[in-house]
Amino acid sequence: MTVQSDVLLSLQNVHVAYDGIIAALRGVSLEVKKGSIVALLGGNGAGKTTTLKAASGLLAAERGAVTVGNVLYQGRDSAHRDPRELVKAGLSQVLEGRHCFPHFSVEENLIAGALVRRPCRAELARKLDRVYQQFPKLKARRYSLAGLTSGGEQQMVAIGRALMAEPALLLLDEPSMGLAPLIIEEIFEIVKDLQTDDGVSVLLAEQNATLALRYADHGYVLENGRVCISGTGAQLAAREDVKEFYLGVERRGPGENRFSRMRARRRPAHAESVSS
Repeated sequence: MTVQSDVLLSLQNVHVAYDGIIAALRGVSLEVKKGSIVALLGGNGAGKTTTLKAASGLLAAERGAVTVGNVLYQGRDSAHRDPRELVKAGLSQVLEGRHCFPHFSVEENLIAGALVRRPCRAELARKLDRVYQQFPKLKARRYSLAGLTSGGEQQMVAIGRALMAEPALLLLDEPSMGLAPLIIEEIFEIVKDLQTDDGVSVLLAEQNATLALRYADHGYVLENGRVCISGTGAQLAAREDVKEFYLGVERRGPGENRFSRMRARRRPAHAESVSS
């Protein structure tokens, strides 16, 4: 895979192992182009979170490492860069489970996201105003302890904290987890606005494939640490196998059950790309 000028993030045949022996990724290749939303789909254990952490330099915190392949952000190797350097370079990740500081106020949580750039007081105020424009609910709760806010508000805090570093690329890990449907829709609309209004690129790991493919320009389906299908969001949403296994639509022939189809589906060893 050749990195082009419009490619912001590129993973090229990436293998990842934990503790040197547990294989989590087995040759993942993907691209995130500037100004795009890319969805990573797959069930628990498919490798979505590991893929995000390989991109953001957070594997070492869990005794993981890229053992084969290349991770390039803005054309430079990022697999071995300090995560703080990547944040300064415009790559921010929102971890699964939100991870707000519960005993800090909403505003203190947001300010924490800006500290890596050491902004002056005026710059910090500008960043806060921008986040409050994107998340009006947070402005109303700015002095509340983050631990006492709702799950949806905590997700907004986590995204807003990442935005305080003014990223070019935002990595989101399961942003819909544990949230009510209306709140999920609101979160995804905000993500879309970040793309269209601010030019932020997004790599989104999500189990809610129906919603993710509605917003994604491109998508990759992971199984057992490999990319098994890729294509545009519309192409993936239209595929019968993707509908069955990731959108919850089942089609079975006579004498066939879901598990026999799943076993047959997992036999191919190489990724399949959906042609236009």
